Parts: sequence; C-alpha cells; structure tokens
Amino acid sequence: MGTLTLDQAERMIDEALAERRRMQAKPVAVAVIDDGGHLKAMKREDGASMFRHDVALGKAWGAVAMGEGSRGLARKARENPAFIGALSGAAQGRLLPNPGGVLIRDADGTILGAVGISGDSGPNDERLAMVGIEAAGLTPDPGKD
Repeated sequence: MGTLTLDQAERMIDEALAERRRMQAKPVAVAVIDDGGHLKAMKREDGASMFRHDVALGKAWGAVAMGEGSRGLARKARENPAFIGALSGAAQGRLLPNPGGVLIRDADGTILGAVGISGDSGPNDERLAMVGIEAAGLTPDPGKD
C-alpha cells in the first residue's frame, strides 16, 4: 500500500495552480488530504474568497470518505438528495458533493487521498485537480457522472 508524500502533495498543488494561471481561471484554493482525511498541504491564492479553503477541503474530504470523486457524489446528490443531505449532516457539513474533489490513486488503484479545489466552476476545479495529480505521477479519479 502506497503513502502520499508531502513532496507529491506540494507538486500537485503547484501544478494545479500553474494550470489555473494558463487557463486564466479564477483564483482557487487547493487542498490535498491523505487516505485518512488528514490535511497534507494547502494553498489559497491571492484573490480567492474566504470560504474557498473550506470548500476545497470539503470536496476532498467527501471524496475520501465515500471512496468516490465528488463528480460521482454530485450525481448521487441529484439522484438521492435526502441521502447526501443525511451524509453531510453526519459529517458535520464536511462533505461537499460538487465537482472538484478528485481521488488520488496509485498504479494499483489504491486510494492515497484526494485533491479538492474551489474557486472557479466545478468542471474547471476538477480539471485543475486532475492536472496536479497526473503531474505527481499518480492517477486521478473524479468519479462518474
């Protein structure tokens, strides 16, 4: 079983932010957590609003907690809002089912953690997370629509 390193987490963040600048997207916050839901690294860009770090953490945390990228959690929220609402309540509001929370998998498919990004649209946040994960040599898993 692999372990997510601080070097990998920092690379994911730096590459996601570089891609954000290339895209000229809105300023974001990026959170990387390990498979236990513990924060590994985080950055909030200048100009990103005050709640962005909380939203980024909620996207990442929900993905790890449910073993599914937040795109999949968003689908589940549309299909069964009462279930996701109950989960969010049980998680004390830490579960955010919106695209931008992407699982980090190793070559064997083991979940190492997740990247959560908030600040632009959900699809753009998700794209940035995937770029960061791939730059660290790992596999992104955003979940299925």
